[in-house]
Amino acid sequence: MATCISTFATVLTLSTQAHAQAVPAGQANSAWFTDAQAVQLQRLQRQSNGSARNVILFVGDGMGVSTLTAARILAGQREGQPGEEGYLSFERFPYTSLVKTYNVDAQTPDSAGTMTAMISGIKTDVGVIGVDEDIVRGDCSTVSGNEVVTALELAELKGLATGIISTARITHATPAATYAKSADRNWEDISDMPEEAVAAGCEDIASQLINFEANLEARFTAADVDGLEVVFGGGRRHFLPKDASANSADAASEVEGDRSDERNLIDEWAAQYPAGSYVFDQAGFDALDDSATPVLGLFNESHMQYEADRGNDIAGEPSLSQMTDKAISLLKQNEAGFFLTVESGRIDHAHHAGNAYNALNDTIELSNAVRAAYEATDPNDTLILVTADHGHVFTIAGYPKRGNPILGKVVAVGETEPTLADDGFPYTTLGYSNGLGFRDLGAETDADAGYSLDGAAGRQDLSAVDTLTPGFHQEALIPLGSETHAGEDVALHATGPGAYRVNGVIEQNLIFHVIDQALDLSTQSFPSSVSN
Repeated sequence: MATCISTFATVLTLSTQAHAQAVPAGQANSAWFTDAQAVQLQRLQRQSNGSARNVILFVGDGMGVSTLTAARILAGQREGQPGEEGYLSFERFPYTSLVKTYNVDAQTPDSAGTMTAMISGIKTDVGVIGVDEDIVRGDCSTVSGNEVVTALELAELKGLATGIISTARITHATPAATYAKSADRNWEDISDMPEEAVAAGCEDIASQLINFEANLEARFTAADVDGLEVVFGGGRRHFLPKDASANSADAASEVEGDRSDERNLIDEWAAQYPAGSYVFDQAGFDALDDSATPVLGLFNESHMQYEADRGNDIAGEPSLSQMTDKAISLLKQNEAGFFLTVESGRIDHAHHAGNAYNALNDTIELSNAVRAAYEATDPNDTLILVTADHGHVFTIAGYPKRGNPILGKVVAVGETEPTLADDGFPYTTLGYSNGLGFRDLGAETDADAGYSLDGAAGRQDLSAVDTLTPGFHQEALIPLGSETHAGEDVALHATGPGAYRVNGVIEQNLIFHVIDQALDLSTQSFPSSVSN
């Protein structure tokens, strides 16, 4: 293989030299030309190294291709560059694919079905978690026998350290798909479930997280696992009883908990893992040392803050990159290796609110987290995958000149003033096909603040509006109570052992098989108590 690569590199070099003689010197010496040559040479030198010791799966929820493009431009412009020439950290990974995101029953998907596909290897329906397409959403009786096994569970069965991180509630669809089996993604705690589902014995998602070890051992009767080493995210309300005496020190609500069964799942977790560490704020997180596993960190009553809004958190909460770096330090203590899933959940929420600023800002923070993971691991033994579950109806339009502020109004090439549409109003480069529409909230860093206002879809006069502020929400064409997902393909970026398998246009469920082959997960033999 090395000889083959060397031969190809020699051929490329000779070919390039010959080609350069026919190409004008100004063209051949251009940075565009020579940089592209260097990239091609790098591609020829890639090696298809085999198995991995560790796998990290990053999911930017709602991080479609237009979000990647706009975020890379914004990141570059913050560094004083035009922006278009830049890259997010993972966009420099050597392997890339386009991923088809549809669910079995839906052209435009949701996060429950898409994450189940990525983590289990099979596509399923909208709104269900950890089960196959034979499920009937909302019907508890159809869960049994239709459960799937996930890469996280297989990694646990193999003796790897395992972890889940999300800036959303840890019981939300994307993180929940790694560990839960549910007929409805909304069954985050028992108070969210219909009486007939509770009576039939279906377990809410938060309870399944706390009982992950016991449930896995019950399902695979010969298994003896030690449970999740790291869980970081939001969603405390689903773990606490509806009783003010159970409130956390930084509770935002008068009664923080939602559970109607009087269970305190945080106390139950502590009883299961007396040597474990439970943390709920920045100070507790900062105090963790690398031997502190297992760790349960629930940093907010609901979702964690947008990255731009973290400074307003009551007791402080860690960033996605901080959680990623800490999780890797904790998981690396297992010499067998680890499997970690990291979700940037609030990219999606900002898009639903029609606020590009926070969607792009959280995408940039995901890029920071990926960089932190790459620097904290050995590229020779760690496969890193970065993808999205779906995109959004988020567009980059008009004819703005190079370097025009990506959050700004369109200014055409050779012009200094905003371009006017046929209605006489300026318009922004970024926009949404549907949603609540225009908001001018100035310095407001919480995208969700826009929901308190009436919808304002359609054209607005933006002449006197500063569209660069965090609180500006782009115009939307079709009025809806929330902007929607899109059905477009998303990108998958990969580096490390087994990354060469990422290429072409693929079905979303193939991502599981890339993980499986890198870690050799599905060859394990355990008797299952569930008949599929």
